[in-house]
Amino acid sequence: MDEEKYIASGVLELYVAGSLSEEENLEVYNNAQKYPKIKQEIEEIEGSILAVTKTLSPGLVDGFDGVKRKLAIGDTETEVVQMPKKEVNPIWYVGWAASLLLIAGLVWMYTQNQDLKSQIKVVNQTNSQLEQQIADSYSSLEKSQELLETLRDQNGTVVALGGQEVAPESYAKAYWNKSEEKVYIDAKGLPEPPDGFVYQVWSLKLDPLIPTSMGLLVDFVSDENKVFALANPNDTEAFGITLEPAGGSESPTLEQLYTLGVVSSS
Repeated sequence: MDEEKYIASGVLELYVAGSLSEEENLEVYNNAQKYPKIKQEIEEIEGSILAVTKTLSPGLVDGFDGVKRKLAIGDTETEVVQMPKKEVNPIWYVGWAASLLLIAGLVWMYTQNQDLKSQIKVVNQTNSQLEQQIADSYSSLEKSQELLETLRDQNGTVVALGGQEVAPESYAKAYWNKSEEKVYIDAKGLPEPPDGFVYQVWSLKLDPLIPTSMGLLVDFVSDENKVFALANPNDTEAFGITLEPAGGSESPTLEQLYTLGVVSSS
């Protein structure tokens, strides 16, 4: 509590004069017990009133009771002395109002700042998603352009891979650019691999059978066009695609041979 402001409010004079409600009297009494300065101020106010009383009637030394008896016998000439009330400085109210406005302004600024941070976060996430989409689009476009160049290359070879016993309905195509030692596998005709498995592409020599891994069809499910570029520096006679455990295998699991296609000798 600000004791000075409380004392200057004039409530103590009203307390001594008995003009407060019972609840207000109790509050002043409790504050006087807690704060010695307030108690001292009350005692000084009472002392001032007693001093005035004695001045008005020096023969009465019994304080308030004497004054009451004096009034009771009809002494109408006695002047009623009003105790001066301490005025509350208006500057205090201005200061409190300014403080409340400042606090309200800080709360508003904090809220706006949090909202702005949230908006910036959303914008950054959106930008990241757009950047990724653009990157994926460029990658897909480059892949398509390379595939077209392979198809138009006179030295390019297209090999159809037919479905095998484990999945007769499956099919794929291999677009082989021998000069660039690169193969594009169009795997649109393959079913989605089960969890924990991946498709692996093999370059095959047929007699005797010598398989060489060309790589995995990574992210098969999320790849929309299902076209995969793989390096192939091998002297390939056939292409095969098998279903292998995640991470691939050193040699093909022939029981899981999904598609197979022989390179034309012409």
